[in-house]
Amino acid sequence: MAVPKKKTSKGKRNQRHATWKGKAAIAAQKALSIGKAVLSGRAQGFVYPVAEEDGDEA
Repeated sequence: MAVPKKKTSKGKRNQRHATWKGKAAIAAQKALSIGKAVLSGRAQGFVYPVAEEDGDEA
C-alpha cells in the first residue's frame, strides 16, 4: 500500500486548495455566462433542448 513519506506542508495544502477553488470559480462563471446567453437568445454554437408545446390536446 502506498504511504506518503513526509507530512505535506500547510503551504502546499493551501496551494492545492486554492487551485481547486479557482477552477470551480471559473466553471461557475462560464456556466452563468452560458445561462445568460441562452435566456437572452444570443447563444451561438450552443445546442440545448427546447420543449415543444402541443396545443391540441383536448
